[in-house]
Amino acid sequence: MTEYVKACPLADVPEGGAVHCELAGKPVAIVRSEGEVYAIHDVCSHANVALSEGEVEDGTIECWLHGSRFDLRTGKPTGLPATQPVPVYPVKIEGDGADATVYVAVNEQES
Repeated sequence: MTEYVKACPLADVPEGGAVHCELAGKPVAIVRSEGEVYAIHDVCSHANVALSEGEVEDGTIECWLHGSRFDLRTGKPTGLPATQPVPVYPVKIEGDGADATVYVAVNEQES
């Protein structure tokens, strides 16, 4: 059974933006892009910097340091210099409106 942990209120995640969370000891970026919510490991596979501080665009997140881009659905790099993917995690939203909350299964990686 997949175990989801509470990440943050959905209202804290701006459209086209990301927020950092520590979940079960893992750095996770909660990201909103094109109306969807994603959870991706919050460390660039090329350099040890937070992806949550980068720009979100067209279903990707960009590392602010060297410009690597990662697909939010798969974690695969879509732009150099990164060549290794980063983990992505299943997300579910519970509640409605102002009470909506993001939950992430940090012990389950999607492939």
